[in-house]
Amino acid sequence: MQQINSQTIITNGLWSNNAALVQLLGLCPLLAVTNSMINGLGLGLATTFVLVGSNLTVSMIRNHIPREIRIPIFVMLIASLVTNIQLIMNAFTYELYLVLGIFIPLIVTNCAIIGRAEAFASKNPVWPSVLDGLFQGIGFTLVLMFLGFVRELTGQGTILDGAHLLLGEWAKGLTIHFYLTDQKFLLSILPPGAFIGLGLIIAAKNTLGDKA
Repeated sequence: MQQINSQTIITNGLWSNNAALVQLLGLCPLLAVTNSMINGLGLGLATTFVLVGSNLTVSMIRNHIPREIRIPIFVMLIASLVTNIQLIMNAFTYELYLVLGIFIPLIVTNCAIIGRAEAFASKNPVWPSVLDGLFQGIGFTLVLMFLGFVRELTGQGTILDGAHLLLGEWAKGLTIHFYLTDQKFLLSILPPGAFIGLGLIIAAKNTLGDKA
């Protein structure tokens, strides 16, 4: 089987086959938690951890998995990794864990993860699979962060609000206030703003892709 080179894997993950903008996978958490940049970063890091871990594990055991039961095995591996990230976040970023809530365990159902395990890791060696998981995760995280950045800025006039939830108490000073408001712009903060923002980002990506 012809192996994909590293540059192609990186480009696919960040741009040409981005899970959120091209494959349109993982939209439920993407739209639900991106009312702030830090929320997007937290969920993105958790998803990247699971992507790398699942791709690594699936690639290592791919020749020993009966084809007929590969999907249940992949799901069990992903669920184990998600349990690990839940425990880690519960121990070290408890407040952020509470904010993200149900969307941490729902990483198990993220089609981007099971899709990469089936389409790539089960057919390729360890290093390309790890690289694929890493850059698919980074690409997904960047979309989460950018959408969170836009919604937070337009919704409440801040950037990096709640950074201490992820980085510790010292990060409280990282919050940037662009304008002060007594009432948030609800269209940006609520789910309709997420749909509009994501649609505009996808349109911009498609326009840039057409010009490339």
